[in-house]
Amino acid sequence: MIDQWNIFEKIGLGEDSHIQFKENVFDSKSLALEMVAFSNADGGDIVIGVSDAGAVVGLSGADVQRLNQLISNVANENVRPPVYPLVELLDLDSKSVLILRVRKGSNKPYCTSGGLYVTKSGADKRKMSPDELKRLFAESGNIFADESPVSGSDDTDFNVEYFYQFLEKKDKNVYIDLKSQRLELRTILSNLDLMRGEQLTLAGNLLFGLNPQRFCKSFYVQCVHFAGNTIDVDQFIGKETVSGSLYEMYKQALNFMKSNLRRVQGNESFNSPGILEIPEESLIEATINALIHRDYYIQATVKIFIFQDRLEIISPGRLPNSLTVEKIKNGISIHRNPILNSLGQYILPYSGLGSGIRRIMRYSSTVLFVNDVEKEEFKCVFPRQSLKNEG
Repeated sequence: MIDQWNIFEKIGLGEDSHIQFKENVFDSKSLALEMVAFSNADGGDIVIGVSDAGAVVGLSGADVQRLNQLISNVANENVRPPVYPLVELLDLDSKSVLILRVRKGSNKPYCTSGGLYVTKSGADKRKMSPDELKRLFAESGNIFADESPVSGSDDTDFNVEYFYQFLEKKDKNVYIDLKSQRLELRTILSNLDLMRGEQLTLAGNLLFGLNPQRFCKSFYVQCVHFAGNTIDVDQFIGKETVSGSLYEMYKQALNFMKSNLRRVQGNESFNSPGILEIPEESLIEATINALIHRDYYIQATVKIFIFQDRLEIISPGRLPNSLTVEKIKNGISIHRNPILNSLGQYILPYSGLGSGIRRIMRYSSTVLFVNDVEKEEFKCVFPRQSLKNEG
């Protein structure tokens, strides 16, 4: 049941991204756009019988009867997939007002029957960009970024020798059939979703491409060691751009961290090399997590920032769907890139079972996980040991 006083208070505050005023509604197309926009965003209320200025003008009995039928028709016929809003009649200032509550959609993205995809932008609405649509399709489980074909690529961009080494480890029988020419290479690549038609998929390019960044210019790792605790310092202790296949980026990124972090003496002798101030096992898991589970619909780099008081591994894309930091700490995972996750375990040192976050916590109890929805990024933050605590 809709809270009458809550609605009354919201009307007093004016329109925003969760509430829209309509003096009356006659056009099915405009109503469909509002329903689609709320469904693709976080849901909201369409208040019919209130002017744009927030004045309660009310509806007649005939209006209410007509609007109930209009809403039902639009929700079922003009919105794809159909939505099921809650409709309730309220009495505000002794006038009838119809509240149409549209829930946040569970089958995004939504569009009108005319094929328009819109979402909320403050109190207004706007058309959705192609990248937004791809990401929403991915979140709904309809398409995944890593299975998308890479425009301009073909099998000449593929590292065949490296793939043979991978296949021998993954499936000895298929490897033997390939070597004996009982199976064609393209057939195997298609079956593993590494090629689609004549083109490499994103997974094929990132795992086995000869030069992956030729086609995916933003998919590399930026490594920076800052001389202070913020990114606006003038001096860098170390800086490196890491590119290549996922395995090459993993190795180079890990080497950068190992060479830029301090080593501390534990119970070993004074002449021993010491151990990394941040356990290497944690760095391995966090780096792999960033490369495998990042959002590849976002054109941005993975970032490894070493400050004087912390190390941050920043992965493009917030946690997918309904995942939260608490859920991933409890071992719950959703695979954003199922091909990379499935095949990557034969190339990178991880199990593919979604246990990476818990392993990070096991080795680094002080690690912080930040799911930044506004910045569209996920961050692992490792506090560094201060110099006074060394040795």
